[in-house]
Amino acid sequence: MKPLTLQSPFAGWLNSPIVQIAIREGLKSFSFLPLISRDRAIGVLVLGRLRDDAFSQADIGFLGQVANQIALAVENALDYREIRELKEQLSKEKLYLEDEIRTEMNFAQVIGNSASLRKVLKRVATVAPTDSTVLIYGETGTGKELIARAIHDLSPRQSKPFVKLNCAAIPTGLLESELFGHEKGAFTGAIAQRIGRFEVADGGTIFLDEIGEIPLELQTKLLRVLQEREFERLGSSRTLRTDARLIAATNRDLEAMVSEQKFRSDLFFRLNVFPVHVPPLRERQGDIPLLVRHFTQQFSRHMNRAIETIPSAAMDALSRYHWPGNVRELQNVIERAVIISTGPALSVDVADLKFPKAGPPGGKVMSPKPRNGALQSVLEETERQQILKALKESDWVVAGPQGAAALLGMNRSTLQVRMRKLGISRGTA
Repeated sequence: MKPLTLQSPFAGWLNSPIVQIAIREGLKSFSFLPLISRDRAIGVLVLGRLRDDAFSQADIGFLGQVANQIALAVENALDYREIRELKEQLSKEKLYLEDEIRTEMNFAQVIGNSASLRKVLKRVATVAPTDSTVLIYGETGTGKELIARAIHDLSPRQSKPFVKLNCAAIPTGLLESELFGHEKGAFTGAIAQRIGRFEVADGGTIFLDEIGEIPLELQTKLLRVLQEREFERLGSSRTLRTDARLIAATNRDLEAMVSEQKFRSDLFFRLNVFPVHVPPLRERQGDIPLLVRHFTQQFSRHMNRAIETIPSAAMDALSRYHWPGNVRELQNVIERAVIISTGPALSVDVADLKFPKAGPPGGKVMSPKPRNGALQSVLEETERQQILKALKESDWVVAGPQGAAALLGMNRSTLQVRMRKLGISRGTA
């Protein structure tokens, strides 16, 4: 048997498994041509012949041109795959980015300078540069997500995704799929593959709000992700890894839930590495005027309203209110106030401020009737004085361009109704 003919500097390739298989199949001569693109080798074109005569120079020249075209095609395919992977990554994040845009009107930044808030921000600055898990405690509406976002923004992961999930807002049967994803056909209705939030948050931060709502059977899988950084999509046996930092939040007493066997103790201890307590708004009353001005400016710009002043009586009433719904309730009240304000002064509707029947968390009992009555009397007296001032300036003319209704920025009929309700007549002092 004649020795094999090899026309290429790739002599070592003769010992490769593929070539050895080809030799056993009867191939007797080989040509190895490098695939070069952009001054780098991306592969080798290997051709074999059943005849033992070598490839001619004409064959080598032609095959060299073929190799150049193949190299270009392979390079384009590699570029296309990279672009496709980047596109898929962008599509994974699209849903979450759209959600961020929709929530832009939520707390845009930390507002306030009270001692209790400064204490929280100091803890945020301490833990943010680390990769430690953070558990944020606080009543509903205190801005726990804002604190979580601040931790992410101050961390080395700030350029990576911040992915959030409210565990209480997802049906129990779908929560596992939301967290870890699923494969097509994993369950009824799974018509396509879904990427889970832990996968999207790889390299960034995942924020799980209301973590106390996660069912016990799913807590084990969450614990595994925290400890091993591993998980599987529903319907798949392939193990995936994630480098997502977890920040959790709750308005429930997780320690009590552990004692009641409603929450795993090992998961609780793994979450409670660095607890942060966000104080309710009633414990940071000094921040209320700052928040009122911030939300007034924010909603005024959004609605193209010109709100220039906030009556001192209204600000005093807002500052004394108990705010059971915390900052979120204040935000909603100010939004409604901007909507109903027809003049340059912010008009706060006392009907927006309602005390709940149950006492606030912590066991403190509220006395709604006296406080609500006092609040309403303050606002009505403020409105009464403003109407009297406008009436005196207009010489008690209600209608017309120079009338009191125009000065107050309201309709004539509305002003007359308010005058009757407040007992204002021309003889009123």
